[in-house]
Amino acid sequence: MAPRRLLLVGEGNFSFAAAQSETLDPSTTSIIATCLQHPADLARDPLAGENLQRLRERGTEVRFGVDCTQLADAFELHDREFDRIYFNFPHCGRKAGVAKNRELLAKFFQSCADVLAEAGEVHVALCRGQGGTPADKPRREWHNSWQVVAMAALGGLILSDVHPFSCEAVPGYKCTGYRSQDKTFHVEGALNHIFTRSLPFECFQPRIFRIRLGDQCFSFPEPEAVTGKLNRGFLEAPSCHPIRTINEKLIAELGKAFSLKRLKCPFPLLSQGDTSVLTSWNCDIVSAAFWISLLEDNSNSESLTDGTTQDMEEFLLSFSELSLPGDPERDDKEEAHEGIYGQAKVCLRPSLLVHVQAVIQAPDFLPGSLYILSGPVFKKCLILPFTMPAFHETLLILEFNQNLKDGCLQSLLDHLKHILDSLLTQTLLEGSKLSSSVEFVLQQNGKDYMISVKSHNFDPDGAKDLIIGSVTTSTISIIHKERCFVFVSMNLDLLAMLVCGISDWRMLWTSDNRFLKNFVSGKIEPFKSYSLYPPCYAHDISFWLDEKKGFDELEFHTVAREVSQDTVISIQFLSRFQHPKTEQVSLCYRLIYQSCDKALTKQQVASMQSQFRKEIQQRLRVIPR
Repeated sequence: MAPRRLLLVGEGNFSFAAAQSETLDPSTTSIIATCLQHPADLARDPLAGENLQRLRERGTEVRFGVDCTQLADAFELHDREFDRIYFNFPHCGRKAGVAKNRELLAKFFQSCADVLAEAGEVHVALCRGQGGTPADKPRREWHNSWQVVAMAALGGLILSDVHPFSCEAVPGYKCTGYRSQDKTFHVEGALNHIFTRSLPFECFQPRIFRIRLGDQCFSFPEPEAVTGKLNRGFLEAPSCHPIRTINEKLIAELGKAFSLKRLKCPFPLLSQGDTSVLTSWNCDIVSAAFWISLLEDNSNSESLTDGTTQDMEEFLLSFSELSLPGDPERDDKEEAHEGIYGQAKVCLRPSLLVHVQAVIQAPDFLPGSLYILSGPVFKKCLILPFTMPAFHETLLILEFNQNLKDGCLQSLLDHLKHILDSLLTQTLLEGSKLSSSVEFVLQQNGKDYMISVKSHNFDPDGAKDLIIGSVTTSTISIIHKERCFVFVSMNLDLLAMLVCGISDWRMLWTSDNRFLKNFVSGKIEPFKSYSLYPPCYAHDISFWLDEKKGFDELEFHTVAREVSQDTVISIQFLSRFQHPKTEQVSLCYRLIYQSCDKALTKQQVASMQSQFRKEIQQRLRVIPR
């Protein structure tokens, strides 16, 4: 196994390099120590001379005149790939202000991208307050800090760890160079920031999906607001995703108290006729669905991709339940010319409740058995911390005797509360108090409940009530017979966040394999984030409304989600203005951008905001000001 390669930049008197070389095993670690100065510049520094001698005696490579903002120039292509790069207490020298030092950091991080191994780390030690992150005590105002995470993003790096910097842990280290003098920096409260590579932001083209209905094939593009969220297989074996682990444990515990019937979840496409079932549950649910046009497609995969979309995937699925209306007035000649043989309107499933009728009307349905259906659902929603356009739902269906209704329902609720409370305590440290509690909140109709979890995990200022599901009781007439049912719907994504301590729902959908490395299949583990204190960027936008068309706020949020690749975390309404003469109305909003797992730069956000202005003008018929 090749030794780890360490690169030390900005070495002043080489005391850090000397200490590292005497501490680390040369058979497992190779060190290259560098500085900007030339040998003649260090001739008057006896400590530097002593440390250089120690390094030479141990065979450590030393290079002079190395500019940390141009590292690619200092190393041949085959000699790059460093596992760790250290830069302790960077400073432009003399009385350089924060702007100059930010610039130094930005150029350094961009330079690191050229010589850092794929799984490498960049270690940057900063004096107390300089970094501008919540880890600094006290924390400086953002504009008065070096904004280290934002500068690192310019090099495609994210902050993955931060801990106190201790000179005592490096015997013989003396950090000098304060204001270009032989003075030490004020290292009390200093922090070591550890950065790693981020997955790049890519211009995602929605994947084209193909499905087979009988002997016909159809294609449809993935809706941009849920790009990368279809067919992820989180609930399927052998996935070790926490959503699957939570679901399997929930079902296993329910199996100890009930006779279970586990059902396979259909592919999440619904025809227009199927959506009528949903309106009885929630009249708004259909309007919030992602509607898709299916195109009949007899072409092969090569002609579909046309060599332009590498990310395209094919899914040939049997989905006999979907009925497509035909068009009796189709022109056969036009069909041949166009290559499109039919079109139907379908939507992505916004709830598993759409499958209830099919389940309870099946001839083999058994009263008293608990039927379980789990799968992904999709619906448009406002951009809020705990609302998501795609999540995994588990649906429980139970039929019980009308005379035993209250007892059966209470038994189910008691078991559910016990199971959920048990799950929420699995990641608690020994001696810790329960940070979440489950309650069934009775609704105004006097028979249904919301499943609420009072959690302290995500709000340091107090407990937050999160709705993770619902309990609905219903009497349904089937073949002239009144039958009583209870339907329990639960958001597995929210439950996984609460159990594993995942503060951002977007992290559940990341493609970064470091997320799944936190988890072992079948075992519940607390999540340790690999992207700490990501920077936020605020942009305001105001626009004139079209009096005739009105304003669709849900679509406004959906466009923001699409354009920003889910990096808009908040949309705040600021003001409404009506022109005194024309009476035209203008609205003003503030968008907050932040990525949970990728390096997001100020320049990328500016580009997204510019595109957002164009999109809302075209799609919402508003006029940006």
